[in-house]
Amino acid sequence: MHITEKDIQQIKSKGLTVEKVAQQIDVFRNGIPAVNLREAATVGRGILCFKEEELSTLAKIYEESIGKLSVVKFVPASGAASRMFKDCYKFLNSYDYKRESLNSYLNYEMATAIRLFLIGLEKFPFYEIVLKTTLENHPNFNDLSEGEQLYTFVKTMLKNGKGLNFGSYPKGLLPFHKYKNSGVRTAFGEHLHESVSYSTINKKSTLHFTVSKEHLTDFKEEFDRIRKIVEEKTDTTFNTSYSTQKGFTDTVAVDLENNPFRNEDGSILFRPGGHGALIENLNDIDADLVFIKNIDNVVVRKYQHDLSIYKKALAGKLLEIQNKVFSILKTIEKKMPSEKELSEISLFLENELNINMPVDFIKFSDKFKQEHLIEVLNRPIRVCGMVPNEGEPGGGPFWIKNEYGRSELQIVESAQIDTSNSRQLKIMKSATHFNPVDLVCGMKDYKGNKFNLLDYVDHNAAFITHKTIRGQKVKALELPGLWNGAMAKWISIFVEVPIITFNPVKTVNDLLKSAHQVKMF
Repeated sequence: MHITEKDIQQIKSKGLTVEKVAQQIDVFRNGIPAVNLREAATVGRGILCFKEEELSTLAKIYEESIGKLSVVKFVPASGAASRMFKDCYKFLNSYDYKRESLNSYLNYEMATAIRLFLIGLEKFPFYEIVLKTTLENHPNFNDLSEGEQLYTFVKTMLKNGKGLNFGSYPKGLLPFHKYKNSGVRTAFGEHLHESVSYSTINKKSTLHFTVSKEHLTDFKEEFDRIRKIVEEKTDTTFNTSYSTQKGFTDTVAVDLENNPFRNEDGSILFRPGGHGALIENLNDIDADLVFIKNIDNVVVRKYQHDLSIYKKALAGKLLEIQNKVFSILKTIEKKMPSEKELSEISLFLENELNINMPVDFIKFSDKFKQEHLIEVLNRPIRVCGMVPNEGEPGGGPFWIKNEYGRSELQIVESAQIDTSNSRQLKIMKSATHFNPVDLVCGMKDYKGNKFNLLDYVDHNAAFITHKTIRGQKVKALELPGLWNGAMAKWISIFVEVPIITFNPVKTVNDLLKSAHQVKMF
């Protein structure tokens, strides 16, 4: 790897070191071992399923404890809206209203997404906003053909200049829902409202949003715009904070020969390390419990009770597990457990924490038994909601074979799996659930000290992706995902949650689904 003095200055300016960059290039050269799947986690085999009575009991545990806790809602919010409008951009680039009718285009192109967009047009929360701007810019709009009207509407919605430029927005600041009396609400605004139902303490709610640097001011201005309205409506005071991905979490891109890829000015191309970089941001949060949920996964008001009861139950389960873990650790710290107590602890680890003990644990000396129990128990805890698989993309819960040859539960992305291996592919396809990014995290140890989350990352869980830049093929390195490798060494509990708790907006047409419509059509 040839590095110039100018390269060294660039690397240092990002907070990286030459050694770190060299390590990243070695990863490209040596490859990353695929995860070894043993079986998919299922209900009764790695995934819990709460009955109605248990749901209420666990929610009550949380409700009775929240007054003594510090709670933060952590929302990754840097997702770009451009991907939401992919089909709309394709429509602008491929449809010529001067040469063909809209109906002809829809039939010829088999443009199912645009057809649905057109059918539901007036039901989108931004319809009136876009139409108003379109009419201002095009006074003859009502005289245009149907095809030119739709083209003009979509162009006004997405393009800059006299348009609204929605395609350059972050998802969090787009109109997501429209209420009869309170008007349009963004995903950002919905997260404020939603937090009131499960993470508010003494009428105060604390939220942290990770945002892109270029949109940081926009988020702050949106909060200033709606703050008084939301606080009066919910009788709650909101404390919002923001952070951006740290420069030193960027990773070097390489060409197919594993040499640093260069920008046109000769500088090294660095790329954001993916959502796994946010473990650094999460590590800066000082709280007992942290709820994690993506910015686009929100629902309209009428569904929020169903959502909040599960949020509280997940938190109650975490507190229930945490209390048992803390009790064991405090006991071990004082004295070596008896054989009977050790047997009970081993059963607790295997049956409730999904931690398989070494087969020769009984032969360990008392000191090693004590050290091993402290090592496996004194770590962050997370309870993760898992949604029954309905074909949505995303990581799933699996039993994997770890470096010690023992089975452990992990959330695994498809990029971590060797899909050329028929057995691994079969296991992957047998998954009954997937991860909707619905987590509650216990961030402190039994002495009340904050864990250093960076100590619990599996750095081998990174993955290599392929991109095309300026027509050239490039390899990029993604850091271990926030809820995958970045939390691989946490104590993990998986719980089935209903599909109503998972309502991401991956495409603009998702806003037509019932969870995003105040009144269905």
